[in-house]
Amino acid sequence: MHFTSKNINDLNRIKRLNLINGISGIKSANLIGTYSKSGTNLSIFSSVVHLGSDPAMLGFIMRPNSEIRRDTLENIKGNGAFTVNHIHESIIDQAHYTSAKIDSNISEFELCSLTEEYLNDFPAPYVKECQLKIGLQFVEKVDIKSNGTSMIIGEIKDIYIPEECIDDKGYIRLDRIFTVGIGGLNSYYSLKRITSLPYARKDEIPKFKNKLM
Repeated sequence: MHFTSKNINDLNRIKRLNLINGISGIKSANLIGTYSKSGTNLSIFSSVVHLGSDPAMLGFIMRPNSEIRRDTLENIKGNGAFTVNHIHESIIDQAHYTSAKIDSNISEFELCSLTEEYLNDFPAPYVKECQLKIGLQFVEKVDIKSNGTSMIIGEIKDIYIPEECIDDKGYIRLDRIFTVGIGGLNSYYSLKRITSLPYARKDEIPKFKNKLM
């Protein structure tokens, strides 16, 4: 099947939304926790990405906020901190429903039966049920003019992970903490490590055979 840009634009809104959200493949599945004086907020995101290791930074994409209230963004701007919490298989349903549009005075933690956790005086809530948790300090908001979205960038201040899931080189076994991924908007996938390969150097590239028949 071949979709041209015209075909894509001619699709009904829901089919286009599902198609374009799914073509990038499996994305990270995280809950972002924030705090404000009026309460806490928890929301699922599939756009968290690595931006650099020195300084250690992550970013995520916020959709346009001109018409829809974005509590996550407002809380980060006001509080200057947020947490990123890996979703695992046991809490998929609870995590998914944090995306529902609810009143700002209602916390998704309470609504979805997840537990706020405050560690080492960090000013934003972690999700106690999650095993890999990251505390970040807000650095900057980068506006993407072409579609009205923004990238929110944070510097990593704290990482919490089970000791048995990280080796002496810093490699993380996501499958051991049952981290999941998201396909499209609402399909969830389990992760399984297939292999681990060495750093790629041009003089060590194997002689590959063409697999096309």
